[in-house]
Amino acid sequence: MPELPEVETVRRGLQPVMEGARIVRAEARRKDLRFPFQHDFVARLQGQTVTGLGRRAKYLLADLGSGDVLLMHLGMSGSFRIHKPDEADTPGQFHHARGKDAAHDHVVFHMSSGADIVFNDPRRFGYMKVIAREGLDQEPLLKGLGPEPLGNEFDAAMLAHACAGKATSLKAALLDQRVVAGLGNIYVCEALFRAHLSPKRKAKTLATRKSEPTDHARRLVEAIHDVLNQAIKAGGSSLRDHRQTSGELGYFQHAFQVYDREGERCHTPGCGGTVHRFTQNGRSTFWCPKCQK
Repeated sequence: MPELPEVETVRRGLQPVMEGARIVRAEARRKDLRFPFQHDFVARLQGQTVTGLGRRAKYLLADLGSGDVLLMHLGMSGSFRIHKPDEADTPGQFHHARGKDAAHDHVVFHMSSGADIVFNDPRRFGYMKVIAREGLDQEPLLKGLGPEPLGNEFDAAMLAHACAGKATSLKAALLDQRVVAGLGNIYVCEALFRAHLSPKRKAKTLATRKSEPTDHARRLVEAIHDVLNQAIKAGGSSLRDHRQTSGELGYFQHAFQVYDREGERCHTPGCGGTVHRFTQNGRSTFWCPKCQK
């Protein structure tokens, strides 16, 4: 499932053709995706101007002139494709023609910018919902989410406070969307490696007895910032389904240091260890037992 860098990459791809433009016509070509569409889904979108396009955790949020917000989630295989009638397809270096089977084109936005924005989702685990802006804080899909890891409020002190007293593993704590929003298995593995912290370490070790941040917390926050910013710059990671709106692949997977690198030599200078994999909370964890303590 796409994580924060992939969703942010999609947001940046949609922004030039969606933000400031009007939805001239909206199409919902089936009754549901992961969840049924609202009965007035199309009616609440048609004719509305997108005044802003943001992201919260792994959700895209399009502010509409009506005061509504269009919430969008990519699910496991969802992708957006942009068609501009005055532009020919010009595949880039990492282009991959996925998501062009019309049978899986489930939602289309015809924009006043001249672009058609097509949501393609073969597995139909994605979803869309129109929510009144004043009710956004109470929306069950968003309520209870932790801070954005790239936001100003997310720092070592906040992470230490959230993890104080937690007997769960550090990796499980970071995957908890109530602790920090938007992180997933790939980037948690990579951040823990960069911070040289074991995924098995107790989460409570990020805080002192007074709930103040330890050096572990400071290193981890810095690693989270670094890995997310690098991944966004690279267009995210394309393992199975993620593509940018242009059709290009993300290529951060070529910079993985531990994820999916089982049996390879550790990248830490002077370590000499080997990357191992084990199952943790039902997910594959990749780490170097020699330098991650």
